Amino acid sequence: MNILITGLHGFVGSNLVAYLSHGYTIYGLDIVAPPKKGVAKTFSWDDLAAGLVPNVDAIIHLAGKAHDTKNETEADIYFKVNTGLTKKIYDYFLNSDAKKFIFFSTAKAAADRVDGVLTEEVTPAPVGPYGESKIKAEEYILGNLPANKQVYILRPCMIHGPGNKGNLNLLYGVVSKGIPWPLGAFENKRTFTSVENICFAVNRLLTDDIKSGIYNMGDDEALSTNELIEIICTVLGKKARIWRLPKGLMTFCAKLGGWLRLPLNPDRLQKLTENYVSSNKKIKKALGVTEMPVSARDGLVRTIDSFKSGSK
Repeated sequence: MNILITGLHGFVGSNLVAYLSHGYTIYGLDIVAPPKKGVAKTFSWDDLAAGLVPNVDAIIHLAGKAHDTKNETEADIYFKVNTGLTKKIYDYFLNSDAKKFIFFSTAKAAADRVDGVLTEEVTPAPVGPYGESKIKAEEYILGNLPANKQVYILRPCMIHGPGNKGNLNLLYGVVSKGIPWPLGAFENKRTFTSVENICFAVNRLLTDDIKSGIYNMGDDEALSTNELIEIICTVLGKKARIWRLPKGLMTFCAKLGGWLRLPLNPDRLQKLTENYVSSNKKIKKALGVTEMPVSARDGLVRTIDSFKSGSK
C-alpha cells in the first residue's frame, strides 16, 4: 500500500512514519521537503498542484496550525492552514485513485469544555479560532463524502509520547524542580492520547473495512492532574509535593493574578483544573478491541521517562 502523509515532520507524523514504514511505501507532503528516514520521497504543496505527486492508496492529513496557548497567532492563520489546506488536500483525494482519507482534527473542534463525557454525538461548540477552523474543515469533509471511498475524522485529546514537546513537558519542568503543586484540592479528570495508540488505530483504519465517520481518540483511563504529577515524581524517584490549599483561596489568588497580570489568573486556573473526559468506545468497537494497546499510565511513564533522559 502506498500512503501520502501531510505534515510528516511533526511529532505525530514522525511517529506514524516510524510505525508504518515497515509495511507501506510512504510519501510525504510538507512545507519543506528534506529527506526523511522511512519516506520514499517528500513533496511540496506546489508539487501537489503541479501533479507531481504519485498515485497513492491512502492519504493521512496531519498538516495544520497547532493550538497557540499564548494566543499570539492571528485568527485568519488558523483558517488559512487548518481549513484551507484541508480543503485543498481533500479535493485532491476526491479526484484521485486513493480509497482512504484520515483527517486529524481535535477534541477542541467538538467542545472547549466538557460536562460529563464527550462522545461523537455531541453538537460541536468550539471556542476560538483553533477549534473553529478545525470544525470548518470537518464540515467541508462531511459535506462531500464519496460513496466509494472511506473517510475518517479523528478527534484526539492531548497527545503524548516520547519526544513530545507540548504542555506535559512544561509541567514536567515545574515538578522536576521540586516546586509544589498548589491546586491539589481540584480533583479533575482528563483524557490523554498515547501516540502509540494513535499509530495502532491508524494502521487498522488503513487495513480494515471500517465505516467512515468521526472517531474520538484517547487512552482508556482518564487521569487527574494530581495523578499525573505522581507519575512524574515516580519516574523521577521523588516524593510528590501536592498542596491541597482551599479552592476559595486559590480562586481568590487567581482573580488577584488577573488584576496584576500574574501567571495564575482565572482563565489559567480553569484550564489547569477543568475536567475533559472523552469516550473512546466508538473507535474501540470499530477496531474490534476492548482496550487500547497502551494504557494511559504506561504511555505517560514512557513519555516522562523520555523527558528525564533528554535532560541528562
